[in-house]
Amino acid sequence: MDAMAVRLAQQVGERAVDWLGRLRGRFALNREVPEHEISGESLKALGELALVAGVVVREAVAGPRSAGTARALLDFAWREFDEGAMLWRLQTHSPGATHAMEFYSHFVPVGYRHPGLDRLAGTVLGTRAAQVVEHVPSRRLAVWAAARRIGVQPPSSASELVAQTWLGGTPEPWMMDANNAYGVTHTVFHLTDWGDDPTGLPEPLHAYVRRWLPVWVEVFRETRFWDLLLEFLMVGACLPEPMLFPTVWKEVTEAQHADGMMPNGLTAPPAEPERAWVNHHHPTIVAAIAGTLTVSRALSTATAGGSRA
Repeated sequence: MDAMAVRLAQQVGERAVDWLGRLRGRFALNREVPEHEISGESLKALGELALVAGVVVREAVAGPRSAGTARALLDFAWREFDEGAMLWRLQTHSPGATHAMEFYSHFVPVGYRHPGLDRLAGTVLGTRAAQVVEHVPSRRLAVWAAARRIGVQPPSSASELVAQTWLGGTPEPWMMDANNAYGVTHTVFHLTDWGDDPTGLPEPLHAYVRRWLPVWVEVFRETRFWDLLLEFLMVGACLPEPMLFPTVWKEVTEAQHADGMMPNGLTAPPAEPERAWVNHHHPTIVAAIAGTLTVSRALSTATAGGSRA
């Protein structure tokens, strides 16, 4: 086990969770418009808040304060979604859309359920239309993963979907750009259920990622693109034998603001946290997940010979 990676990742992750807890009011939904007119950006931000809080609760490696904050954030997000009823209403309003079920699926593994949405998800995902939704391939994997978490039959097989992704084609690694990079990271996240099932990544893709991940990490470390760098650190923590990059975590620690906010590497944040939230809540969410998974995987593999940087 790399003690430095664990210490630094724990520090980054817990500071990020604390920042999200202090800024949780910014994730509240706009109640002055009809539910189906709430912006997709607002719904996505709240769904991602549920995701990070659920990962922190699931992994159970955070200190007492951060663990309590994560549970409070889950309760907050669940209330904002009207304990699942709002997501049910959004799904009935737009049955061909998938985002409501995807957001809901982040609550299910940590004990939050809405029976009506469970039934509706099974019905919607069982349609012929669900098999031909025109998402990009990694987004179709997101729906597959959501169905698996909810406990209903996914509309397509994982192998068919993986073959259509950028990562599934194992392209020349130097052809990666920022858009493909997000596709690669999310393909890994969906197949491994955000690190909960490291064996979910097929062996050929595992070998490809293990070979080229250090290169991609170095690219985004050098460019100080913190959001994508942290996503690739998450990828390393999702592998069967995790890759933890302790020296990179040192630079991430130095880049994180004292209040816990993580810059995205593209825009200079305003001094006021409430204004900085707009462009910087996502990298802070990623920092919290990456830190949590790094600590958890390092601890869980400590007795099996450690991990490689």
